[in-house]
Amino acid sequence: MTLPVWLAVLLFVLSAVAVLDRLLLPGVRWWLGRRLQRAVDELNRRLHLRLDPFKTTRREVLVDRLAHDPKVLEAVEAQARETRTPRDVLLARVRRYAGEIVPSFSAYAYFRAGYWVARSVAKFLYRVRIGYADDDGLSRIPRDASVVFVMNHRSNMDYVLVAYLAADRTALSYAVGEWARIWPLQTLIRAMGAYFVRRNSNDALYRRVLERWVQIAAEAGVVQAIFPEGGLTRDGTLGPPRLGLLGYMLRPFDARAERDVVFVPVGINYDRVFEDRTQLLAADPEARRPGFAGAVAGAGAFVLRNLKLLVMGRWYRFGYACVNFGTPLSLRAWCRERGVEFRGLDADARMARIGEFGSEVMRRVGTYVPVTPVALVASALASDVDRVWSGVELRAAASARQRELEASGAHVYVPRDDHDYAIAVGLRMLVLRRVVEEVGDGFRVRDGERRLLEYYANSVAHL
Repeated sequence: MTLPVWLAVLLFVLSAVAVLDRLLLPGVRWWLGRRLQRAVDELNRRLHLRLDPFKTTRREVLVDRLAHDPKVLEAVEAQARETRTPRDVLLARVRRYAGEIVPSFSAYAYFRAGYWVARSVAKFLYRVRIGYADDDGLSRIPRDASVVFVMNHRSNMDYVLVAYLAADRTALSYAVGEWARIWPLQTLIRAMGAYFVRRNSNDALYRRVLERWVQIAAEAGVVQAIFPEGGLTRDGTLGPPRLGLLGYMLRPFDARAERDVVFVPVGINYDRVFEDRTQLLAADPEARRPGFAGAVAGAGAFVLRNLKLLVMGRWYRFGYACVNFGTPLSLRAWCRERGVEFRGLDADARMARIGEFGSEVMRRVGTYVPVTPVALVASALASDVDRVWSGVELRAAASARQRELEASGAHVYVPRDDHDYAIAVGLRMLVLRRVVEEVGDGFRVRDGERRLLEYYANSVAHL
């Protein structure tokens, strides 16, 4: 029998694919699975907060579990009756939502590639410091507890910075906004264990699927990280808590259950926030918006300007980025002290108690926001923005503000344990950014930069 060459080649290729699929690939998967499990076991011996088997479960399994969760299916039935939408259509929508939300955690991507990228980027841009950490309190967190890192949200660098600094203790699962759903960034973010959240979604079915994912992950012991403020600060101040994700975690909590939920307050501050002018612009309803092209052009100009300084050897990092890890707060202990049982309350009373807990969490986060050199100097200058300060007067005012902050319990980061150096570094950064200008032998805030100065002063105003 004679066959055409193209048909013979096609049969050979199909045969080779069949051999690979049936004989070789199963063995490769088994070998890679064993290596991955050994890597996870090694990490769990080193990490205080272990990687739960749930976190390393295949993504397809988790998507299927979420899509067929009994409470999600109840919501599907209710919406089908209410809107007369076919059940199959709603189930397909649920499947799409689940696929959008569920991450695909990779221990290798997180602790090798992700850690290296986060460390390199953070240390290239900033002088990264841990100002304070309650190591004793963190070490007493039960290994079987569900842990949630709660932090203030100043910059999109927060994700990178805290993931890098917490990597010696655990892997964090972030809730990330839709801004990151672009290829290939979304693939990397999913591999790092993050899940995507649609902000301000009015779809009740979507909110139910998201709620169940947050609850399932918490029940399984996945270490999560959330920003209770919900978004970046617009004016530099510490915002009130938004109770979406926090409420999802609290509603089903049973103080008599075996697994506690422990919240770790984390305070973050920077000498320079990349989004500062953008956020101030967004906070001003009368300001002209640059549009997409203008924003891209501005970002490009910023990058080119810094590359030029780098080539000329005149580039400096953007000051200090400081993180404080505070004393953990046990949800079980909080409920027992106040006699609260979330599941036994009606909707209004439950929301009131959730709001009370959210305020307590944000208060604790606020106490751990570090005072960086720029924030210290900006706070002193903001006391009289019209004044021309001599160098001696400014140092005296900043020193007095530091003593005032420390007396109130604030954590002031003093680089090199040298107070004069801290003030000089903060002032230098403000002068380099042209927020402050030199006038003879003195200094004053430039007229067009008062809001920017207040942005940095506001970061510690609550202290």
